Amino acid sequence: MKKLIAMLLAVVMVLGLAACGGNSAPAETQAPAAPAETKAAAEAPAETEAPAATGSVYWLNFKPESDEALKELAAMYTEKTGVEVKVETAASGTYNETLTAEMDKGKAAPTIFVVGNSAAVDTWGDYCLDLTGTDIANELNTDSYMLYDADGKLCSIGYCFECYGIIVNTALLEKAGYARDYITNFATLKEVAEDVHARAAELGFDAFASAGMDGSSSWRFTGHMINLEYYYESVDNPDAWKSCPAELTGAYMDNFRNLYDLMVVNSATDRATLAGGGFDAQAEFVEGKALFYPQGNWEWSGLQEKGMKAEDLTMIPYYSGVEGEENVGLCNGTENYWAVNAEASEEDIQASIAFMKWLVTDPEASEKAVATFGAMPYKSAATSTNPFLAISNEYSAQGKANMWWATNFQPNVDTYRAATVSALNTYNADPTDANWEQVVTAFIAGWAAQYQAING
Repeated sequence: MKKLIAMLLAVVMVLGLAACGGNSAPAETQAPAAPAETKAAAEAPAETEAPAATGSVYWLNFKPESDEALKELAAMYTEKTGVEVKVETAASGTYNETLTAEMDKGKAAPTIFVVGNSAAVDTWGDYCLDLTGTDIANELNTDSYMLYDADGKLCSIGYCFECYGIIVNTALLEKAGYARDYITNFATLKEVAEDVHARAAELGFDAFASAGMDGSSSWRFTGHMINLEYYYESVDNPDAWKSCPAELTGAYMDNFRNLYDLMVVNSATDRATLAGGGFDAQAEFVEGKALFYPQGNWEWSGLQEKGMKAEDLTMIPYYSGVEGEENVGLCNGTENYWAVNAEASEEDIQASIAFMKWLVTDPEASEKAVATFGAMPYKSAATSTNPFLAISNEYSAQGKANMWWATNFQPNVDTYRAATVSALNTYNADPTDANWEQVVTAFIAGWAAQYQAING
């Protein structure tokens, strides 16, 4: 394993706001709620009245967990202005297919949609209105969340930023006999997980919630946890990650295996059944059946609604045995970027921009939006109260490096991840070294193959 010492804190990394096939490098990494942004939000004047507008709005939403809140916001805006706002939400893991189908509907196509990386810019850039100088782009308090095409057109802008890692029920951790801050690296995580799993019957809970490999859950591992492998490669060779690398070294796949095996072995769910899916990891966690739940800050509203308290929760990084990992924090970034359909009518375009501006400037609307999104990078948006984002800021304040979202560079993402899920299912059914090599091949050789498929 390569050594991570001062380099972790000194290297200037960038957010992975682009996927393979794009031309622009990501923006500089920052934690999800910088004090300067909070100050700007506090000082900026709030928009109290939505501007009158004609036309209508159709937002094809990317985030299933925000569906209910966004529909409530749509109804609020319609009541306030008379402008019709429709929110439709793609099922988890199906956004690309849903967007393709919806864009074929001509005048009935979405007026607001998500273009979350440079691969999406390559695909949908012709449909994207240039947002430069628009009322909504002017509300941003940072230029870190902007995606441009090769000609410099501002195709999409971030509407929220997030963090992810492993959520911990600290009340259960203490019940098992460990302090809230006991886990600081893979050795201590492994110690706790194996001990809790061995005493599950006595304690009344197991270590990890289920790690289902169906479409509703597999992205937690093939699109989130695998970030630890990419991230540490980028620390070793930052120049190679200023744009999408054509190849990976796979130097940290053993570390990914360390953490993956720890999760699927120390769980109440038999790893051989994970391929079938149908599990509810959140329910297991909420009901106190599991100590650890790999997820992101977007889970907070759902956990809170189901009775969990911030003081009983924390989030820890993806500890996997890399030397120096004590100096690394959570994964921070976004793949949530608004684009406006340039082929919509002028009335619908203006209605969409007015709605977006209202969403981030109206105090009541932005408070509701921030409650579901976690944090929004806009001058007048409500300040986030999400405890997991606060924890990410604490890691940063301690001088720990942010793990930027290198997974946003995954080439030909749907095909790439499908192959990795298949390999992990084979490995879970028969966890041999030979089958693990298939996982390595899917993640590493698969990256190079998909890169070539896109770039030639």
